[in-house]
Amino acid sequence: MTVNELILLIGIGLSAGIVSGVLGVGGAIIIVPALVWLFGMTQHQAQGTSLMVLLFPVGLLAVWNYHKQGYINFRFAVIIMLAFFVGGYIGSLISVHLPERILKIAFGILLLFLGIRMITGK
Repeated sequence: MTVNELILLIGIGLSAGIVSGVLGVGGAIIIVPALVWLFGMTQHQAQGTSLMVLLFPVGLLAVWNYHKQGYINFRFAVIIMLAFFVGGYIGSLISVHLPERILKIAFGILLLFLGIRMITGK
């Protein structure tokens, strides 16, 4: 693993944690597209790795199925998981000070932007 990869993985984890803390989303919205776009993972690999990040709180059995097919990058998942933990705390600190309306607008814009990116592949 290169230093650049490590920095990108920490950035993905912190971003996902902050967005999760602020807007209540993070795994599929941030981690999956970032792994596809920044690391060239397949959709299956990105989803499997993202699920590994969220393994204990979300989907132990889903992760097991992805693992059996070889779709999990454990090193990436652990680094993102640790950074996500810290980012979630930071995001929640920000969120509690924002008006609900601002959170709703930010959430909608984020979903719209990412949805268009996923559909167009750009």
